Amino acid sequence: MMQASPKSEARNHQCPKDPGPRLLHRSHFLADNDICVVERCMSLMQSGTQMVKLRGGSKGLVRFYYLDEHKTCIRWRPSRKNEKAKISIDAIREVCEGKQSEIFQRYPDGSFDPNCCFSIYYGDHMESLDLVSSNGEEARTWITGLKYLMAGISDEDSLSKRQRTRDQWLKQTFAEADKNGDGCLSVGEVLQLMHKLNVNLPRQKVKQMFKEADTDENQGTLDFEEFCAFYKMMSTRRDLYLLMLMYSNHKDQLDTDDLKRFLEVEQKMKGVMKEHCLEIVDKFEPCLENQKQGVLGIDGFTNYMRSPAGDIFNPEHYKVNQDMTQPMSDYYIASSHNTYLMGDQLMSQSRVDMYAWVLQTGCRCVEVDCWDGPDGEPIVHHGYTLTSKILFRDVIETINKYAFAKSEYPVILSVENHCSVPQQKKMAQGLCEILGDKLDVTSVHEEDMTQLPSPESLKGKILVKGKKLPANISDDAEEGEVSDEDSADEIEDDCKLMNGDAMANRKHVESVAKKKLDSLLKESKIRDREDPDSFSVNAIPQAGKMCRKADSKKKCSSGSVSTVEKPVSKTEDGTDSGEDPTSNKRHSRSFIGSFSKRKKKTVKMKKSSSLEDDEEDHDHQAAAGRTTVHMMRSGRQKKTMKLSRALSDLVKYTKSVGMYDTDSEVMCSWQVSSYSETKTHQLLQQKPQQFVRMNQQQLSRIYPSSYRVDSSNFNPQPFWNAGCQLVALNYQSEGRVLQLNRAKFSSNGNCGYVLKPKCMTQGTLNPTAEDLLTG
Repeated sequence: MMQASPKSEARNHQCPKDPGPRLLHRSHFLADNDICVVERCMSLMQSGTQMVKLRGGSKGLVRFYYLDEHKTCIRWRPSRKNEKAKISIDAIREVCEGKQSEIFQRYPDGSFDPNCCFSIYYGDHMESLDLVSSNGEEARTWITGLKYLMAGISDEDSLSKRQRTRDQWLKQTFAEADKNGDGCLSVGEVLQLMHKLNVNLPRQKVKQMFKEADTDENQGTLDFEEFCAFYKMMSTRRDLYLLMLMYSNHKDQLDTDDLKRFLEVEQKMKGVMKEHCLEIVDKFEPCLENQKQGVLGIDGFTNYMRSPAGDIFNPEHYKVNQDMTQPMSDYYIASSHNTYLMGDQLMSQSRVDMYAWVLQTGCRCVEVDCWDGPDGEPIVHHGYTLTSKILFRDVIETINKYAFAKSEYPVILSVENHCSVPQQKKMAQGLCEILGDKLDVTSVHEEDMTQLPSPESLKGKILVKGKKLPANISDDAEEGEVSDEDSADEIEDDCKLMNGDAMANRKHVESVAKKKLDSLLKESKIRDREDPDSFSVNAIPQAGKMCRKADSKKKCSSGSVSTVEKPVSKTEDGTDSGEDPTSNKRHSRSFIGSFSKRKKKTVKMKKSSSLEDDEEDHDHQAAAGRTTVHMMRSGRQKKTMKLSRALSDLVKYTKSVGMYDTDSEVMCSWQVSSYSETKTHQLLQQKPQQFVRMNQQQLSRIYPSSYRVDSSNFNPQPFWNAGCQLVALNYQSEGRVLQLNRAKFSSNGNCGYVLKPKCMTQGTLNPTAEDLLTG
């Protein structure tokens, strides 16, 4: 739940990409031209560079930064500190490229070119000096030079000394591999040598690098100089070399004490014994001299870090390793939003294949948006858009086939029901016929409605999340009215895309949605947006800092179909509201009254031509036929819809309910409340502890803002911090957010369920507090 530290990148040693400075043009660290690079960096840094120092405010400070003549500290001018304006090289703990620091996060996206940004962390308290250079080359020069200085390399002599020991070992290795004594190595001899040295690289990769290193006229073989270049290209990663120097106190190898400290500090291992360190040396160090001395050189260190033994991921977590007998509310559950879509939310294709794919990735909650279709067959698509349509029955057949292909733990079917009663009955019939015993939960002996059953007790079961008829309806009634105000993921009127020219509609709606999204981003209502160039897990704002209210009004959608004039005040969650969030009385009001008020407006909706007339007519008839508007005593409208008993009876532990007062005790745990990301951020700011307490007793589902028409993803971390179980993401949008999601659920065998920390399942916790554990 804490923000990633600046050192977190250094531990990702399995990544094949080289995250080191790009000034070093070749892929091996100890190349001949590195000496030139060192000298060039030192020279440019001593000449000095004008850069902007950021302070988190609106303006930065323009200063001239330079490396002192002794190469021991960074200085700058002008400064009121005069001679004290310096940072010692020995005090520098980390140099991070790009906009990674907390200071950079305070500035809007696009303020600075990431290639020109870097941060220097120094001192015992890891203070940061955040700098912006005039171009990327200057930034890379400083990053490269500082990393060399931190590794104790400041000139040609210090670098050359480090190469001699290794080159002597390479000569011996080359001579042993040269079976026929002709002074050259063939591809076959190199491959045999790689196997002997325990270097695990694909044969094709070795051959490719062999070809790159073979630069003389005698093609097909490597002489000693070429072999040295080949071996360094293949075996040495710059980031690992600098890491080794840092933990060895600038020596050429790690002794057992150095290695123990590395494993405990960097790899977070506990109780490391000297014997274990010696085992690593024996297994991975190729140099016999180093083995005798019990030390690990750069090649042995690289071999270890590239092996499964050096993987930072705990191998025990490749399988289910957590207690699965706790109530479902005690787990994070991998969840998908609008699962059927392959692309954006307006015009992309709907495919049943998406259900197969997400289920096989370990997702345990999938969404099915159901609408009336032709010939009495329900369809699935994103309503009021030009997304394509697929049959509900095909979706359920796919879910039945792949539900437990990856994980045996329960799947939640999040049904968004927009169908008429006859087609609801068709849905219920299809669910029962196709899923069969997977829907039967009578074997689960959990009748205490104040507690949900466990994932273990629901193995192999599929739970339908949807509305349920109230208990006071006659048993003979085949249908009844239920509230329609708890419908999650209702699309905003100004995002509805129907009828008329498709491209013209799309451009208009995308323009409106982009303006709305930008407005909400500025107002901190949508605080995290997927960005391919930058991602951070931002801390939640302090409680009491209120989001400013959006000023924009909804525009009338040309795609609406009813000719009835209705005053509607609708929030993003699809709920009606009549309260003002800025009122001083909000603490005494109900949960729904704590957040939003939108002025009542009269919306005249017109019916126009459709691209898919038959299918759209079914949509319109369903929308008109299933929803009724009642006036409440308060003057606020209450929407209801007709629900089939057959569909209602399939819902047991996952009943969809509306928002309610979080100050009240949860009387029934067999329910799910759905909130948009913007509403949840408001809730976290206003009632964080009450929200956590609610999540200890029942499930909550968080879904993306309807203005994310590009299917971008929000940062799920703040919602996980509050104990939200079903944080639904757009699985079709690959990026940093999905990487974070995969990492989250990989910790328990990727079974789709991760047990929450104890502090989140019992007691009091304030997720917005600086000290989370004291609440």
